[in-house]
Amino acid sequence: MMDGFLVINKPANMTSYDVIRKLKKLLPRKTKIGHLGTLDPMVTGVLPIAVGNATKIIPFIEDETKEYVATLTLGGHSDTEDAWGNITYSYDFAVNEEQIIDVINSMVGEIEQTPPMYSAIHHEGKKLYELARQGITIERASRKVNIYEIEIININLNVKLPRVEFRVLCSKGTYIRTLCKDIGEKLGIGGYLSSLVRTKSGVFAINQSQKLKDIIEYADFMDKYKLPLDYPILDWPIYQLKNENEWFAIINGNTINIELGEKLPLGHIRIYYNNFLIALAKVVEEGLAIKPVRVFNTV
Repeated sequence: MMDGFLVINKPANMTSYDVIRKLKKLLPRKTKIGHLGTLDPMVTGVLPIAVGNATKIIPFIEDETKEYVATLTLGGHSDTEDAWGNITYSYDFAVNEEQIIDVINSMVGEIEQTPPMYSAIHHEGKKLYELARQGITIERASRKVNIYEIEIININLNVKLPRVEFRVLCSKGTYIRTLCKDIGEKLGIGGYLSSLVRTKSGVFAINQSQKLKDIIEYADFMDKYKLPLDYPILDWPIYQLKNENEWFAIINGNTINIELGEKLPLGHIRIYYNNFLIALAKVVEEGLAIKPVRVFNTV
């Protein structure tokens, strides 16, 4: 069955859509496929892929925290905020380990970021990076993002341009290259992102990931590598349908009533029949009725 999630360890020099395109060629015609969270071409790491009915679950995935391991290079300013832009270096500076640690730790919590011009944010029908390539810069509103954790892995001051490797756990929408730029600016010497690996995207982690080239080698790659349809929502309550009448009502989008003794907490639940996930539903009527919001017809 072509329903489930794949966790791809995206290589560098490839867009997220490149990965989709390569996988789509291996799947039966008309199979739906999508990814959770775009990665820039030079970024490697976790790219979760939804296949078949899994694409219907994407809007309901609540855990959208991201974890990255980044390398920050200090002593330079990049027009793209990373190593792949035009960089102006400032070698005449002094910085010590204590200053770096203090500034990086000050970034933990809710912070404001101004999205970079080289980003896919839309402005009047055009993506910002399209305007940036034409030499156009526009004012961008700052956004609040959350940095939940930062762990400094290594600081190397024994090079002309100091480098800092760190792990960061953050909210969806956080630009790590902007974080690097802001750290450099706070130190007064400039800084830019020089490498980035996404190690976690929500519940999907890099230790579950497969290299794209390895997946392509297996004709039965979905059977071998897929995570189950309900993997990102395993914390949702479950309701097991009792009979064919309930099953028929749910797959046709109809609300069913449940007995008083089975009262469920309000919110989203998973609905199973014969141990198959057949729908996502919302508990209504003070916990005494179930209304389907997505139906899978997997039975």
